[in-house]
Amino acid sequence: MRILIADDDPTSRRMLAANLINWGHEVVVTANGAEAWDVLKLEEAPSLAILDVMMPEMDGLEICKQVRQAPSALPPYIILLTAMGDKEDIVRGIESGANDYLTKPFHRDELRVRVNAAVQMVELQRALTERVKELETAIEEVKFLRGILPICSYCKSIRDDQNHWQKVESYITQRTDAQLSHSICPSCYESVVKTELDKFKSRK
Repeated sequence: MRILIADDDPTSRRMLAANLINWGHEVVVTANGAEAWDVLKLEEAPSLAILDVMMPEMDGLEICKQVRQAPSALPPYIILLTAMGDKEDIVRGIESGANDYLTKPFHRDELRVRVNAAVQMVELQRALTERVKELETAIEEVKFLRGILPICSYCKSIRDDQNHWQKVESYITQRTDAQLSHSICPSCYESVVKTELDKFKSRK
């Protein structure tokens, strides 16, 4: 997973990056809050961010607030990292929009456990977001099916919302769970099939 690191302490940045890379993650490193916010504003921003609270130009708490105020279908998971361990500081961090909190100096195993938990949460959010999109698409298709369907007067093909003509069977099976079987209605049997059978018999 792509993980953003924002820390003005070079030693802390190196330790974070080394551990995350060793665990198989791709790391984006920034040295202050402004750089981190520029990265998080990108369309393809990392899904997980580890932010130091005390940074020049823009601190971690302000970044959290900006991220939570920005419209996003899948906002990043944020872990705040700071030397301040007071409960009041932890509360301020969570209230600003952080998902988790680590104090410096961090323990390697604790960092690994929290990052793994964050990755699982991000993947769950992605799966839920995709599911919502699928449901929205299904609802739109149901609405379309309830509306007016352009159908050819001759061959009975249906025009879909992409302006493509399809056979009725293909259109229905692609958009519903219905399984079609072919048969002959009584009217068609009398007007078409029976007539053809009579013609065939008369030729014998």
